[in-house]
Amino acid sequence: MRRRTLLATAAAATLARPVLSQGLSQGGAARVLRFVPSTGLTSVDPLWSLATISYTHGYMVWDTLFSLDSKLAPQPQAANSAEASADGLTWTITLRDGLIFHDNVPVLARDAVASVKRWMTKDPIGTTIAAITNEVVALDDKRFAIKLKQPFPIMYFALASRNIFVQPERIASTPSSQQFKEVIGSGPYRFLADEFQPGASARYARWEKYVPRPEAPDMWAGGHVANFDRVEWTAQPDPSTAAAALQRGEVDWVEQPLLDLVPMLSKSAGLRAMAVDPFGFLGMLRFNHLLPPFNNVEMRRALLPGIDQQAVITAVVGEQTQYGRVPAGFFTVGSPMANDAGMQALTGPRDPADVRKRLAAAGYKGERIVMLAPSDLPAIMAMSQVAQDQLAKFGLNIDFQVMDWGTMVSRMAKRDPLEQGGWNLYCVTWAGLTVSNPGSSYPLRANGLNANTGWPTDEKLEALRSKWLDTADLAAQQAIAKEMQLQAFQSLPFIPLGQWSQPAVMSDKLSGVVPSPFTLFWNVKRG
Repeated sequence: MRRRTLLATAAAATLARPVLSQGLSQGGAARVLRFVPSTGLTSVDPLWSLATISYTHGYMVWDTLFSLDSKLAPQPQAANSAEASADGLTWTITLRDGLIFHDNVPVLARDAVASVKRWMTKDPIGTTIAAITNEVVALDDKRFAIKLKQPFPIMYFALASRNIFVQPERIASTPSSQQFKEVIGSGPYRFLADEFQPGASARYARWEKYVPRPEAPDMWAGGHVANFDRVEWTAQPDPSTAAAALQRGEVDWVEQPLLDLVPMLSKSAGLRAMAVDPFGFLGMLRFNHLLPPFNNVEMRRALLPGIDQQAVITAVVGEQTQYGRVPAGFFTVGSPMANDAGMQALTGPRDPADVRKRLAAAGYKGERIVMLAPSDLPAIMAMSQVAQDQLAKFGLNIDFQVMDWGTMVSRMAKRDPLEQGGWNLYCVTWAGLTVSNPGSSYPLRANGLNANTGWPTDEKLEALRSKWLDTADLAAQQAIAKEMQLQAFQSLPFIPLGQWSQPAVMSDKLSGVVPSPFTLFWNVKRG
């Protein structure tokens, strides 16, 4: 709490002083929306980076084949329809009319095929579908087929929930292990590559040839109508400077203002706060399962009696307790798969002395442990500082390394020893919708080197996940989710640190903001 109080005091002091103009004056540009993202965009390839900001960028420029609405029901998007054969082994997908890429080339079935194949090499559900797929093949310019070895009951939901951005075949043919550089979409806004400054600014222009669906917008589904000629993102690592720019009308929207400043900002003339994401974020402590000491499961388990979720979430939300939720397990609180199986490991009395004994019994002898933390993401930084404090009290020798998020993303992908830039721990958040079920949860995958950074291995957890994916009945899925949570407490791919929601603050002249796990810009207008 002391660390948090000092931060709030410093931010308030900065707001009280004149702040130099950042060159964002609104002037008469009523057709321009100026936005301060939570962090700078460094990677334009969402599947490669997996960063939330890259997915927010993705929804600006690409259409997905299918989309989820606010009730988590699948709906067509770039696709017009999906039909399963009587035996469930062939899914035929037809694209809708009027889709044109930003280089004026029509969107064809072969583009969708290449996009689906790339997605299948990395996405948690995509890799599962790939394992039971005979082929993905274009039938003609408008239709393609996914031919399976066995039925997959939740195929429609899987295709709608996992952000399959449709890209030109030549770009989608890039291996998912490599980051593509060219951004050509067919969505409501086109990316202005010549104005892109990685980590600093990104610019988008309305795509005049985009034809929205006729339905009303409903989360990712429905009509994606662009009401601005330009949308300009400018990163501002200092939250107080971003807040001051918002107060002066130099920007329209700050995606993740410092939570300490939200009450003050929401009372400022012309501004309003809004919790845009209905699912929030799940915080977690992520281990590197390839390097000692946390390649030893007993070392990971030893931490459980001391991890204090409430302290972590309090560091993020402070006195605005309405934005925090504890306890939280491996699935998003409030989602159908959330359960209390094994939760006593996190809700019982916290005992640092017991942790020290367990660590010693597991063989820890004071080795250096590298913990990464992002300087430009205040919420994750607050989580990281509290987690570091807790880990130090357990007697761990923490080498706390702070860097910007873009650098941290690159470090997280390294499997090298510590002496060559490797790592042991980091705190991170995942979108609540993503981790709400076993199928889509990246951090819950435990398939070794094919898993998300950290690379856990747990064959039983993977088998339960496969069982869940083969089950269409909700009650049966919930029973499997309980088994998975119990197993996750045994192997610990990560430790849940609690759940929270982040309000945005924006001009009260903006309307039409669509609630979503990712910030969306369609339907938004001024006035």
